[in-house]
Amino acid sequence: MQYRAARVIHCGAIALHFTPADPYAMQTRLTRLLGIAHPIVLPGMTYVAVPSLVAAVSEAGGLGILASGGMSADECRAAIRQVRAFTSKPFGVGCSLMLPGAAACAEVAVQEQVPVLNVSMGKDDQLVQRVHAYGGHVIATVSSEKHARSALDSGVDGLIVTGHEAAAHGGAVTSLVLIPAVRDMTELPIIAAGGFADGRGLVAALALGADAVAMGTRLAASKESPLHEVTKQMVVDKAAEDTIYSSNFDTFPCRVMRTPGGEKYTARRLSPPRVVARSLRAASEMNTPMGQLARDALREGPLQAVKIAYFGAATLAMRKAMHQGDHVQGVQLIGQSQGLVHDLPSVAEIIERTLAQGREVQQAWASAN
Repeated sequence: MQYRAARVIHCGAIALHFTPADPYAMQTRLTRLLGIAHPIVLPGMTYVAVPSLVAAVSEAGGLGILASGGMSADECRAAIRQVRAFTSKPFGVGCSLMLPGAAACAEVAVQEQVPVLNVSMGKDDQLVQRVHAYGGHVIATVSSEKHARSALDSGVDGLIVTGHEAAAHGGAVTSLVLIPAVRDMTELPIIAAGGFADGRGLVAALALGADAVAMGTRLAASKESPLHEVTKQMVVDKAAEDTIYSSNFDTFPCRVMRTPGGEKYTARRLSPPRVVARSLRAASEMNTPMGQLARDALREGPLQAVKIAYFGAATLAMRKAMHQGDHVQGVQLIGQSQGLVHDLPSVAEIIERTLAQGREVQQAWASAN
């Protein structure tokens, strides 16, 4: 991809490269690596990062990452092809390697030669090599320095560094500390996740050493998002402190919106009998054959069977909040940046506003210094 000569705005330790042809086009290590216009990413949020939203982000110049969680191999292939029907621009597929069905979806992503594979919750050196073989890139999502070291050892091309503020499975360390700590470990592109929702956050992330931001909560509250309208409005109405961080929901430390459902599902750790009961109920309500669920559990072994059960138990609650707007029986995964969301614009508007505000902040900073 050819890049035009760029004007550089220096502010402290960072320099943003804006192209004269597009005043909001911003070049970083990540944009140059992936051939995208803007350092803004939609992370692969389960049941939120669907093909239409992924394509909207990529079409607007960012990187959309398709969520494969809960998909079969055939569903994953269909979703990838749907994204390609909507956009010809780069996009990614997210695979949480510890979750049921992830290996099959990763195999499909390789077969379909997706531009970016985003892996999390584990590593697979051979998978990285296979993506590199067709010219694709692998970005690992990490939430600690330990995870970052492991991912770097596997040969990935970049990292999504997820701080404590993030929705779902953020780490124990805040973005303010974790991002520069990981930056000290590598020169590879870093995408900062956790607490970023506007241009101020973008500039802050760049100052910390990142090359882009993931804005999951902000993009989930967009016109193109599949979230129920009731849920979208709750994101707008909730304050930053209206979240719960607990490992009781799905066994991993997880941040969810403070709602009656969120409080109920995080009040205490699920016992094995309740996990199985909820998992079977989820399978029934989602039309997943019980025999198929049992076969999956037996085939994968005892440890994976437990993961399947917990994943199934959490899945139904997530879908009730996301798709039905039910926050008594449902649980909405959300980041603390919900306190920065005040409206429901289009994806294109969100990205344009973020870049415009980021440029204003940089120019004000430069003028003051």
